[in-house]
Amino acid sequence: MTTRPTDDADKVFKALADPTRRLLLDLLCKRNGQSLGELCEGLAMARQSATQHLGILEDANLISTVRRGREKLHFINPVPLHEVYERWVRKFETQRLTLLHDLKQELEGD
Repeated sequence: MTTRPTDDADKVFKALADPTRRLLLDLLCKRNGQSLGELCEGLAMARQSATQHLGILEDANLISTVRRGREKLHFINPVPLHEVYERWVRKFETQRLTLLHDLKQELEGD
């Protein structure tokens, strides 16, 4: 089975749909390269639950991990978020800005 581009986007949207996973990304945004223990300090959940959420984020390629001794450090990968922005957000943003520009021109009589 070949991977369609939307399969990757589906994984990103699924990962971002959960508030805990968004919180994990926020924690990594504040300080990238945290261990599971460090991330769990900012969460009210067991390590096993946090590990499952991190696995979904990693499967969506939103985070990557690097081993440092016995620790596994987690890092944000912004590329999938940028791809979602380019595919799903930017086109709507451009349309809205164009409408606002045209309205401004009409109201100002230019």
